[in-house]
This record gives sequence, structure tokens and C-alpha cells, in this order.
Amino acid sequence: MRIAYFINQYPKVSHSFIRREILALERQGFEVQRIALRGWDAQLVDAEDVSEQAQTHYVLQGGVKALAVPVLQVLRDQPRRFFSTLWLALRMGLRADRPWPYHVIYLFEACRLLSWLQVFGARHVHAHFGTNSTEVVMLAHALGGPAYSFTVHGPEEFDKPQFIHLGEKVRRAAFVAAISSYGRSQLFRWVEHAHWEKVKVVHCGLERAFHEVPAVAVPSVPRLVCVGRLCEQKGQLLLLEAARKLAAQGVAFEIVLAGDGEMRAEIETLIARHGLQAQVRITGWISSDQVRTEILAARALVLPSFAEGLPVVIMEAMALRRPVLTTCVAGIPELVRQGENGWLFPAGAVDELAVALADCLAQPVEVLQRMGDAAYQRVLERHDIDTEAAKLAELFKAHA
Repeated sequence: MRIAYFINQYPKVSHSFIRREILALERQGFEVQRIALRGWDAQLVDAEDVSEQAQTHYVLQGGVKALAVPVLQVLRDQPRRFFSTLWLALRMGLRADRPWPYHVIYLFEACRLLSWLQVFGARHVHAHFGTNSTEVVMLAHALGGPAYSFTVHGPEEFDKPQFIHLGEKVRRAAFVAAISSYGRSQLFRWVEHAHWEKVKVVHCGLERAFHEVPAVAVPSVPRLVCVGRLCEQKGQLLLLEAARKLAAQGVAFEIVLAGDGEMRAEIETLIARHGLQAQVRITGWISSDQVRTEILAARALVLPSFAEGLPVVIMEAMALRRPVLTTCVAGIPELVRQGENGWLFPAGAVDELAVALADCLAQPVEVLQRMGDAAYQRVLERHDIDTEAAKLAELFKAHA
């Protein structure tokens, strides 16, 4: 069975879960066409991402001329469909997060997407994220393309559901995948009860390579790692405020910020202001293997996010038998259990975060190892990529 995947940017360091999903579907016999808006010139550090880049079609590559040709072909061959879909695109631009010209561009992108889907013979197209990527596949479907579905991750979709017309996208979709029960509940809020049945929970998953990594003992050094883009929603600034409190109390610790992003300069300034240069290290962008090394070299993963869906890095840390310190937001409490495989604290609460950090650092290695083993069992039960991809496979077959 031939299906297509459509993503805004692919491959991308923070989108490794999409690559895992595609490869798992191919192991189950699917032929998967990769299509993205951008990413052909991205600097990549992971060899698997480099391989995916070479297999991906890019809608915006080639500029205006490359978009114009398929638009003129659709206008010539299917003028009624084109203008009815144009009207749909204009309606999507009403009271939207972006003005109507953007939605006309999405229609042009859909025309080029449609031409590739037809040549490939795709029987279904799946998008990740309920933002403009889903609008493009929805417009391609309205032009006569195959049925579509999409995976909603949050938090972006839930921050502005009315302004991205999330309900309309769900109504027109064959099905929608939510990565957690919490995510499913948020989708229920924006569509009529008649459409609830099409919303399914399909977790993000990890390859067997993560589950099968030989157990590495929890180190005795007081090191914690925070993995993620350096941005507002990940809460690294709050983590530094909590670290300042620990330092003032004389607690020994190291914190590794694994990642990079738009807030790096601000984070570096705060590190210097609090005199934490000896305790806090920023790695910059690193490969999947390097992330794994950093997690294994730490006692636990800390993720003080203000908003999330269900972070894949939490699954990765748990699969590597490391407990997790994180906020009780969105789908996180469905995986992390207080006192069993980690610590949960309220988002935005620096005092509670500092208490959780101090408690983790004070625990004997044997206690952390037991928590890490419990984390491993929990994530193995819920987030195996082949199991989750099999759920998608059945949905694709049912709706193609």
C-alpha cells in the first residue's frame, strides 16, 4: 500500500519521532512517500536524517515557477474543483492566525502536492501537526486527492484552535491521531460528538534500539540533563532560577542543557548573572547518539516545560532507565508517575522544582536505579514504535 507523509519541515532534529514512524510503517510493508515544505538545505548532524533528506520531495524548492506549473495544470483540467477549493481556502483565512493570502499560497502548495501524490499513486496522505501542514493536505483532498489524516501533538494546536480552524480539519479528515488521552480530550472540545469516533490515540514510539540498549548504572555524580530546544515553553530559565537556589543552599550539582535555540543568548546571560558557569553547560545541537550519551551520563532527565504534548525525550530517558523530573501538564502524567518513575511538580513553580531537584540529588543510587527500572517497564508497555505504527497501519488500510 502506498501512502504519503506531509510535514512542514523534514527532516529536523526535533522531529525524529516522525522518521521512526515512517520507517516502522515501511517495515510493515508500506511504501511511504516523504513530502515537506522545506528542509532541503538544513544542516543535519544525524546520518539517518541525511538519508531521509535525500528521499524527500520539497514543495517550496524551485520557487514560484515550480509552484505555478501544477496550479495552472489543475486550473486547466479541473476548473470547478479549483475554484471551489479556492473558496474553501479563503474561508480558512477568515478570523485566522494568518491573513487570507497565506491560505491562497497553501492552495498553490496543495496543487504541487497533488501532482506528486498522483504520480506516486498514494492512497492516503498523513500530516503531522494540525497547523498549515494539515490545511495543505485538506486542500489537496478537496482538489480530488486521496483521503487525509493528521496527528495532533500540542501545545500549539490547543493554543489557537479557532484561529487554525482545527474543528474543520477534523470534520473533513478520515481520522485524527492524538498522541495522548489528554490530546484526544482537547480535540473533543472543538468538534461535534458525531466526529469523536474518528479521533484515535496513537502514541509516539521508540525504536527497539532504545529499548534494547544494555542497562547502564546510574552514575554517582550529581548530574542532571535537560534535553530540548532552548525556548520559552521548555522552561530552562525557570530551571536556572531553581539551580540558583540549590547553589545558595550549598547543594552540589551539574546541569547539562542539551540543545540550542532562539533563547540561547538569554540563557547564557542568566547563567552568568547567577554565577552558574561551573555548574551549567550548554551543548548546542547534538545527534541522537549524543543525546543518548548525555542521558546515560546523568542521574535523571529534568524537563520543566510550561506547555507540551507528550515529549519524546521523556520516553527516551525512561527507555534508558533514567527517572524523570517534569511538570504535570498535558499528557505527561499519563506516562510519568510521582514517586514511582519520577517527580511531578506544577508548571512555573520554581520552589517546587528546586525541592524536586534537591530530592533527586539526595537519593541513593540504588533508589534511582529502581525508579529507572520502573520507568523502563512503563515506557516499554506504552511506546514501542512498531506497536504504535501497527495502529496507524490499520487505520490507513481502513480509510484508504
